Amino acid sequence: MDPSSSGIQEPFDLIRLSLSERVFVKLRGDRELTGILHAYDGHMNLILSDVEETVMIVDPVDGTYEGQGTVKVVAKRRMEMLFVRGDGVILVSPPSRT
Repeated sequence: MDPSSSGIQEPFDLIRLSLSERVFVKLRGDRELTGILHAYDGHMNLILSDVEETVMIVDPVDGTYEGQGTVKVVAKRRMEMLFVRGDGVILVSPPSRT
């Protein structure tokens, strides 16, 4: 499929097409969010609703690089509405389009 035929020519076009849809957001600090995207800006600040946050607590293993280890605990919580500061965003994944 040609990306220009779907309206995607720049990276933010993919985010724009995901407005009002459920997205997956990976954040610094081993955190992940899923929620409905309502707004975003050029700094990647996001407004999400119906959010589920997953926090992974990683136990570092001797002899491994920083950020590697085994996941010890997974904590989850739900929030009705959330503002996400863009400097913590690593990845935003739109819903799968089949």
